[in-house]
Amino acid sequence: MQDPEEIRCGTIAIIGHPNVGKSTLLNNILGEKLTITSSKPQTTRHQILGIKTQTQTQAIYIDTPGIHPNAQRRLSRTMVRSAINALINVDIIGFVIEALRWTVEDDAILDRLKQQQQPVLLIVNKIDKIKDKSRLLPFLQSCSEKMSFLAIIPVSAQKGKNIDELEKVIADALPIAEFVYPADQFTDRSSRFLAAEFIREKLMRSLYEELPYWLTVSIEQFNEQKKIIKISAVIWTERASQKAIIIGKNGALLKKIGTEARKDMETSFGKKVYLELWVKVKAGWSEEEGIL
Repeated sequence: MQDPEEIRCGTIAIIGHPNVGKSTLLNNILGEKLTITSSKPQTTRHQILGIKTQTQTQAIYIDTPGIHPNAQRRLSRTMVRSAINALINVDIIGFVIEALRWTVEDDAILDRLKQQQQPVLLIVNKIDKIKDKSRLLPFLQSCSEKMSFLAIIPVSAQKGKNIDELEKVIADALPIAEFVYPADQFTDRSSRFLAAEFIREKLMRSLYEELPYWLTVSIEQFNEQKKIIKISAVIWTERASQKAIIIGKNGALLKKIGTEARKDMETSFGKKVYLELWVKVKAGWSEEEGIL
């Protein structure tokens, strides 16, 4: 029987500048595809809760949009505010950076973290990309001089390297508290939300340049039956020319996006999925506060 005094539960905000691998890290920790990933910065637009429950610990992770200075568009500014707000009332902050690369954005985030009361764990990601491993130790040493971190953990989110050590450090730092969520729950997000995100991920990966940032996805219908889920979704874009690109020649690109998103949904939801996709134009959606 567990000793109630040893049960630990708390929240961990995962922050960092765009494209350092925050979402890949969280997916690896959870063993589930919760947050979408792509090579494009700012793929994550929302705070997303991922819950990892083990025998005596429940770690509640908050994946956040990438923080970057000088955000120009309202959508980008909203995302940065969302990331900063995630630091309020969490128990631990996980600051993710890229190995051998300390940037101006990292300096800006560090300045903000020095104002926080919570312990900060520095997570040095992408160590699998380092060819000359002898360069890592001096880099970690230079990082340790920037701030008094709870710990500095080098990891590879992509390869799963050193994730167990990271989770152990987090578990030891969590406060003694009862679990907040049922042991089998891994997110606070609905299936409708996840369906929209799976579609948006395929758009991010299939489209070039800035176009993915002018898109959003809404779920119009989510009808779950015993053996199948029928989903109807709209991809919103700002211009008719963008709509034509998304649909592709003879509808080929839209069909590809739908097929790939449907496969992810079936894996996540454990059921067959019938997916209908539509593309519609709504000028200025990314500047409307209500939509954001």
